[in-house]
Amino acid sequence: MWSRLVAFFDVKEPATPLALVRIIAGLASFLTLQTVWRHDLIRLIWTSADNGGYRPIKGDWFVQLLGGPTETVMTGVVIAGMLSSLLLMVGLGGRLTALVTLQLILSTTDANGHTGGSYDEVLSNVLWLVLLAPSTRTLSLDCRLRTGAWQDETPVAGWVRFLLLWQLILMYWTTGLQKVSAHWVPGGGFSALYYILQQPTWQRWDHGWTAYVYPLTQLGTATSWFWEVSAPLWLLSWWYARTAERPGRLRHWFNRLHVREIYLVLGLIFHFWLTLLMDVGPFAICSLAMYPALYSHSEWVRAGRWIGTKLPCRATPTVGDISGV
Repeated sequence: MWSRLVAFFDVKEPATPLALVRIIAGLASFLTLQTVWRHDLIRLIWTSADNGGYRPIKGDWFVQLLGGPTETVMTGVVIAGMLSSLLLMVGLGGRLTALVTLQLILSTTDANGHTGGSYDEVLSNVLWLVLLAPSTRTLSLDCRLRTGAWQDETPVAGWVRFLLLWQLILMYWTTGLQKVSAHWVPGGGFSALYYILQQPTWQRWDHGWTAYVYPLTQLGTATSWFWEVSAPLWLLSWWYARTAERPGRLRHWFNRLHVREIYLVLGLIFHFWLTLLMDVGPFAICSLAMYPALYSHSEWVRAGRWIGTKLPCRATPTVGDISGV
């Protein structure tokens, strides 16, 4: 059993999915910081009360090392965080850039527990896994400087991709398990989404109009709840797709019905409507950063070739070319 477990994780594959995770994680980090910068909220929420903030805060070890949560220190941390996020996106600096971005994100989002959300922990987890991964091996400036090309298909350890996939499934599954009020679960009327849309804390605008489409909000509640609590089926569908050559009627039907793709599409729809209707911070982009880990390099290549054939006036990408993605 131990040998089989080692063999399962000891997979070598090109780092394309890890590079895509890195790019989106860098974008999520940049958006998290620039929102506070753009709205001029650094002094209010990330400095201590004696420096202009609205409550006493101490800051983490790094902020304390820099002199404490003053406006000057925190502004410098935010600017440095945005710059390192951009470097992470373009893939310059390898794991060091990921480490710096992770620390600067932690130093800001953990500064004031009143002003964050669970998406901060999601982003931190993703950045930590990016730090463990050779994510600048391809689709990066590091790759360009090292090889003269933007792509490098040299196989790398794939176990970090599995951890990203597990993190994604675990996040959705435990979120669904925590929705235990009568407004969420079957038999309770599925009114949770309707009531959430009426709360000013979450609204992007007045959603009184939802009273006229109340059944649709019930459908949205039921679908999102079932999609989250059944997330382990998503993991199972990934396993069945990875072992498609093995026998088994359930495996056959999962692959034939494209269960993995169904869960993926539902996830994209979920985040689209959530972001459109509600102000939930960078939750969507932080979550979507893990989606590329659902597919291997070869699957991304096939997707790129398929998209390339559908685009007008575009040549079909050759094997190993993901420019059509």
